[in-house]
Formats: sequence, C-alpha cells, structure tokens
Amino acid sequence: MSRHLAILSLLIAILLCGAPVSTSADTIIELPVLAAIRQNNLGVFEILMMWWDKKPEPDPVQLQWLLAGVQLGNTHLGAMAQAFAYAVERTPSVQHSGTVSVQGVAYQPTGSDGPSAGAAMAVGFIALFKSDHIQRGIALTGTIEPGGKIGPVGSIPDKIRAAVREGYRTVLVPSGQMHDPRWNLTELGFQLNVTVKEVETIDEAYLLMTGQRV
Repeated sequence: MSRHLAILSLLIAILLCGAPVSTSADTIIELPVLAAIRQNNLGVFEILMMWWDKKPEPDPVQLQWLLAGVQLGNTHLGAMAQAFAYAVERTPSVQHSGTVSVQGVAYQPTGSDGPSAGAAMAVGFIALFKSDHIQRGIALTGTIEPGGKIGPVGSIPDKIRAAVREGYRTVLVPSGQMHDPRWNLTELGFQLNVTVKEVETIDEAYLLMTGQRV
C-alpha cells in the first residue's frame, strides 16, 4: 500500500448505523457481491447499495456502513475501507467530501466475511465518484491488491452458481484462476451457460462493468 493510501485509510471511519438514511443522492450504485458458505455449494448473492450525499462536510469524505439485512465481518469491512481509499486515490479530480453510505440487501438476513469482494467494491466506489453506472448482468469476485491488481479468491464455482441463479450472465474472476486443481471454470461456464472471464486489474474490470475507463 502506498504512503498516500495508508494515510488516507486512517482518515476513513466506518460507522455502524442501525437504520437507513435518505437515498436522495445524485448517484446510487447497485453492486453485486458474490460470497460462499462453507457448509454447502449454494453460494451467496448480495447487493450493496452505495450512495453519496456530496455535502461539503465532513471533509475528507466519510464512509458509513448501514446495518440491515446483511452482516459483514471485520475482514469484509476492512476490505471495504481499503477499496474506498483506493477509489478516492484514483479519482483525484473529484471533491471528496460528505458521506458515502453502503447498505447490503439480500432476500433473507445473511452474513459474510473475507476480502473477496474488495475488487468489486473498488469498482463500485469509483463508479459512484465518477457518476458512472454498473451494467446489469455482470459480477466480479477478487481481492484488491497493491497497484490495483485483482488477487485470487476461493470457492469461485459456488459464487458463479449464485450469480447464475440471480440471472447474471457474465462473471469476472481473477487472472490465473480459470483452471485450478479444484475446478475448471471453462467447463463450468459451458454447463451453466455463463461467460466467465479473467481480469488482472481494477481498470480492466471497471471497463467491462461500466463501459467507461477509470
């Protein structure tokens, strides 16, 4: 992590709030998040709703996680803070002030932990700051690594099955993970009629998910 990013991370506070706030922001991002439950092979599909009030205060911008139907563990919250800091760093022309709120939505109360949504959250936060939109039908799994690289994750077949159940037709996975001793994603994609594509960087994923460049 760069010195600038490390300092910026210290300025970010994740506030745990019990009730949603008004979503009257100019831009609302609906971000698909894929997770897996160790006890079965069903996987978990969640939507993170992100919105930004663009107020002059607080300055610098503050990140707020709203407790609702999705409970996130500390590792997931840490990945969210890292993704948020990265998004701020990648959008230097934006006036970063006010509050960015994030709330998880799922069909039934659920919980997840781990860093595997870090890359997707980075894409979501950048899109929020740039007022771009996430295209429907495409999801991403992967950690966020130094330099905007997308890092490897586990249980990818479970996550792909979860995406397919929700009607998603394209799933982006970390580079080098199509073939693994535990799975063959080319074969799985053919079986499920879903496109599975490797991505190496946040920039690659952003272009595919928004149609825009960072």
